[in-house]
Amino acid sequence: MEYGFLVLAVLALAFANGANDNFKGVATLHGCGRLGFKSALTYATVTTLAGSFAALLLGTHLVATFSGKGLVPNELVGEPSFVLAVATGAAATVLLATRFGLPISTTHALIGALVGGGLVAAGSEVNLSRLLSTAMLPLLISPLAAFALTWGLYQLARRGRTLLRIDEHSCVCFTTDSKQAELNMASANEVAYHTAYRSNVGSLANGAATAALVMHVAGCPSSSSSRTLRVDARTVLNVGHFLSAGAVGFARGVNDTPKIVALLAVGTVLGMNQAVVLVAVAIALGGLLQARRVAQTLSHEITAMNDGQGFAGNAVTAFLVLVASRFGMPVSTTHVSVGALFGIGAANGSGRRQMILAILGSWLITLPLATAFAAITMAALA
Repeated sequence: MEYGFLVLAVLALAFANGANDNFKGVATLHGCGRLGFKSALTYATVTTLAGSFAALLLGTHLVATFSGKGLVPNELVGEPSFVLAVATGAAATVLLATRFGLPISTTHALIGALVGGGLVAAGSEVNLSRLLSTAMLPLLISPLAAFALTWGLYQLARRGRTLLRIDEHSCVCFTTDSKQAELNMASANEVAYHTAYRSNVGSLANGAATAALVMHVAGCPSSSSSRTLRVDARTVLNVGHFLSAGAVGFARGVNDTPKIVALLAVGTVLGMNQAVVLVAVAIALGGLLQARRVAQTLSHEITAMNDGQGFAGNAVTAFLVLVASRFGMPVSTTHVSVGALFGIGAANGSGRRQMILAILGSWLITLPLATAFAAITMAALA
């Protein structure tokens, strides 16, 4: 019976994690109007599921980090009452934040719950110095890094675009039709485009045509040639934005799933594969059923954004979270992704101060609140 309650508590935590976190990668797609809510949520669910299953290979270091080993005495690790208290404390904290539409860190909630349950069960034997060195520093540094990198990447991209005079109507054309190549070049010169590049690459097999690469900075010419490939800047940016959002969902699955799986792996008789499947499904269901409030906050209430800004934020988020997961660093996907959104707001000057302060306030109380919930639960079970 005790194991049954433990499994339910851990799955409740996974459900809460999905509700609060699943939309973080696609918030930029929804926020700039690229995808509707349902389409964005479906994409987030699929990519997060993929990341959850990939965690078996990429996120195993995090299982040990969040099992409590080294933080509490070894005899307490895996004790059902302790694991139940940790899962309950973290789940209650994340569900409460989700109810108010505030994106908080499941990682922070878990750390607070580990401390709260440990203090009640083991008192002074809790190794708080290990907590500071292995968990708190990455959690504090990661949102600052996301903020700075997103701001810097967007500023760099904007300056490059201005220097090259590229806008959303610009395109690059590649053709093996010599007549079309001449038309492209003539079009570029006729309307005084900024520049055009042509590169002869020799004769084709039939010896009748040459190839030309032409950049039209102000727009793409029309062509009926089947041997002409045109790629416009808007399409490239949209595809990049879409893929970067998926990368964030994947990275989140890799990073968050092992943290929750750790509670099932050490607290029950379930094997690792079984635990991953259960947690992955619960995370997906949480996102599908309860993501709307947090989605509204992330997409519309932190900052206005466009595709370029969204791409920059997502690229930074995915990079930081995947690198951290690979090396077992317990960063928070929430802190990284929201830190990136703060960076977007700083870059475009549209950050909404009141909501940003509310989110920062919720981050400050996450750890002590989870500590208190877990401590109360542990005391009740003792």
